[in-house]
Amino acid sequence: MSRQEINRSGEMEVFVRAVELGGFTAAAIACRMTPSAVSKLVTRLEKRLGARLIHRSTRRLQLTPEGCAFFERSVAILADIAEAERHASAGEEVAGHIRINTSGSFGNHVLAPLVPSFMALHPNVSLEIFHTDRIIDLMEERADVAIRAGPLKSSSLTARKLGTTRNMIVASPDYLRRHGTPRSAVELTKHCRISFSYSRAIEGWPLLDSGEVATIPAARSLQVGDGEAMRHLALAGAGLARLAAFTVKSDIAARRLQPVLEEFNPGDIEEFHAVYIGQGGPLPARVRALLDFLRENVHL
Repeated sequence: MSRQEINRSGEMEVFVRAVELGGFTAAAIACRMTPSAVSKLVTRLEKRLGARLIHRSTRRLQLTPEGCAFFERSVAILADIAEAERHASAGEEVAGHIRINTSGSFGNHVLAPLVPSFMALHPNVSLEIFHTDRIIDLMEERADVAIRAGPLKSSSLTARKLGTTRNMIVASPDYLRRHGTPRSAVELTKHCRISFSYSRAIEGWPLLDSGEVATIPAARSLQVGDGEAMRHLALAGAGLARLAAFTVKSDIAARRLQPVLEEFNPGDIEEFHAVYIGQGGPLPARVRALLDFLRENVHL
């Protein structure tokens, strides 16, 4: 078969569906094929690539490292194809309701100031914004777009990067007057450190120590479920907090909070993405307009 005769995007779509749905039979139903046709397509794909993509020894499909890499790239390529087709299609009215899920910190400090401009651009769109730091199921929560921080797990969702932010340790002047300012990682462990009550990609607080990054274990004496609650506790003098820089920059400028141990800050950053269900079909104009607006206007 010549290169021109190979339907690469079609192969990718069938392969992605098989992985997402967990089997050839389910993919066959979704793609209107027979299970044997799906199996033959994947075998033909593996032969052409010269790599095993899927282990077939278990009842559920298990990706090889090569399969994982091919799956991730296929998801991205299919999303790009869908995006190109949407931009090439006739204009669609930007109207309707959009449900947005985001953390309280991002919602208050980044999204809220942008809402008036977006509503002015698209007066026929209504927004519903709900805050939570936990990872949600977009389908279950009926969310059109979720804004998430940190590394993205392998997923059938599509993501647009919005920007990055560094993290920093802060405390109120009142707390530092009462308890002193920590000058080292060892001194930091003796202070009240407000921590998150849910698991994160990086547990604890990383700090530079003799040129190496050491992680100070998360404290358990005071825990909260979201970044805004942590910020307010820090403002109240309850302890030290490690937060995204964009959430505390106005507090630092107003001297409500002070940076602590900045000379030991390793400079680690968090990425923020707008995540949505976009590869399975055309993206509504209202959602596309929001994603384009966020990409152009979010500055962390």
